[in-house]
Amino acid sequence: MNDAISSEAKDLKDVVRWNLLQRKTQEQRALQAFALFRKQGIEPILIKGLAAARYYPETQSRFSLDMDLAVAASDYYKATLVAEDPSANGLAIDLHRELRHLDSVEWNDLFKNSQLLEFDGGNIRVLRPEDHLRVLAVHWLNDGGSYKERLWDVYYMVKNRSSDFDWDRFLNSVSLRRRRWLICTIGLASCYLGLDLEETPIKDEARNIPSWLTHTVEREWKSDMPLLPLHANLHNRTILLGQIGKRMWPNPITATIMMEGSFDAKIQGFYRIGNILQRIGPSFRRTWKLIKR
Repeated sequence: MNDAISSEAKDLKDVVRWNLLQRKTQEQRALQAFALFRKQGIEPILIKGLAAARYYPETQSRFSLDMDLAVAASDYYKATLVAEDPSANGLAIDLHRELRHLDSVEWNDLFKNSQLLEFDGGNIRVLRPEDHLRVLAVHWLNDGGSYKERLWDVYYMVKNRSSDFDWDRFLNSVSLRRRRWLICTIGLASCYLGLDLEETPIKDEARNIPSWLTHTVEREWKSDMPLLPLHANLHNRTILLGQIGKRMWPNPITATIMMEGSFDAKIQGFYRIGNILQRIGPSFRRTWKLIKR
């Protein structure tokens, strides 16, 4: 019995050490990236990844392959040159022109309220928690709720929020439709991951999740064809065509988000049709470029 307990304790220590090593690696990559941009007078904001990982317990990993950095629209062209420079090789920078549809709050407001995280060797800029939680929720919805494991980002940000977390800023800085998106996402984290909402002002609202929303995420999680990046499957025609097909008739959650729609609309199909029309041109051009490569 004691040997079994000792073995479990050792395994747990190994997991903690591994997660700490991964997090330190992410910190160093982030510091390196920020140094490159700051050298050119650009101050990015890191979203997802390390910014979300800091809310995870030591026993849970939250590793990301790429690094999502958002910059002001006026800096975007200059920032693309930095991201494409050989000195940025290996950093896997995914550059965002502000936050696009991920949040509707003005960039200047988001930047003014952003925060600096201090690490050994420097600091990086992240959104304040209320703003970042909105971005994480909408980003998860934008992927159609396909990645159940990424819903833990929302879970841990709510569970490990500070005592001065500003629910008013989180919920009421955006439209009523977006507010509903946010509450439903947290409600899904409560329903499927066991997030305790008793000490939150949304505990009652979060129970009211449309049935089509729960049906969609459950179907996605059972699917034998998860949503995958197109560029990662260029050399596998079968998977590539399957992923293109998956995007042709859009996931209803993704379509609703892209159309700035309501989760309580009686006919969600209209959003899917609108999203198809919205994406035909850009999707064709992106796919053709990928195939030509």
